[in-house]
Amino acid sequence: MAKLLVIAACLALMAPGASHAQESPRTDFMARKPLLVCSTTQIADFTRQIVGDRCDVRCILAPGADPHTYMPTPGDAQLTLKADLCLQNGLHLEGKNWMAALARDAGKPLVTCTDGIKPITLEQGGEKVNDPHSWFTPRNAAVYVNNIVRAVSELDPAGKWEYEARARLYLQQLRALDSWIREQFNVIPPHKRILVTSHDAFNYFAEEYGFKNRAPVGWSTGVEIGAGMTPERRIQVIDSIREFGVKAVFVETSVNPKLVREIATDAGVKVGGKLYSDSMGESGSAGETYIGMMRENVLTIIGALR
Repeated sequence: MAKLLVIAACLALMAPGASHAQESPRTDFMARKPLLVCSTTQIADFTRQIVGDRCDVRCILAPGADPHTYMPTPGDAQLTLKADLCLQNGLHLEGKNWMAALARDAGKPLVTCTDGIKPITLEQGGEKVNDPHSWFTPRNAAVYVNNIVRAVSELDPAGKWEYEARARLYLQQLRALDSWIREQFNVIPPHKRILVTSHDAFNYFAEEYGFKNRAPVGWSTGVEIGAGMTPERRIQVIDSIREFGVKAVFVETSVNPKLVREIATDAGVKVGGKLYSDSMGESGSAGETYIGMMRENVLTIIGALR
């Protein structure tokens, strides 16, 4: 009888699921991949470069969407409720601070990736505003990366070494990108470095690489496009194109091209191509990553202005 009881006990322990019955279920977030919800495609790409497959990275904005005018959906709110961490650009890129509102309403921690960047100050409508398009230099992109590394390392300390290792490699790639951009632009004489685009998205880029930047619409596409560009601004842009002998102007992938095409016609110049601005490209396109979009923008600019 004693032998039978021992055998029965052993069989019970070998039964499917029996060994798990004595284990307490994992309730911490690492029982699954942490969910990181990002506002823009650039921030989502930076985050994916750092976390690899260790986290689930989702982006609110689709490729080609405009963060200035975007209106969050109920689906965005539901996604944010499931998030372990939210990440935004800040500096009012997300019009009416919609990402901060989503995180606040869901009770989720929020990282502002531009913290530590010295913003360019613009004047619009008689008041000064900080230009939010600071990712347009690799040096500023490195600030985004470091802010993301700190945040995800606090969220998941066990993965800190992985995050820091990936970030070191990516920061090297950003430094290489910066050197490559400077080398490529050597073919454009300084007096030809005039960048005319739909809105003031390229001020950081222009300042970093020696361009003069002209745009018919201010820093936010939500400010003037809907109501129409002021006549003064239009005249100023056309005069600049003629004064500096600009060969081409550029439309943006996230902004309606109609206005810039009209400006090109009035000034008698060609449209040099599309630039990635507030959003990266579709999956599978040459601009689907930050490095890809910067590379393609540089090549488009050189092809039109050299």
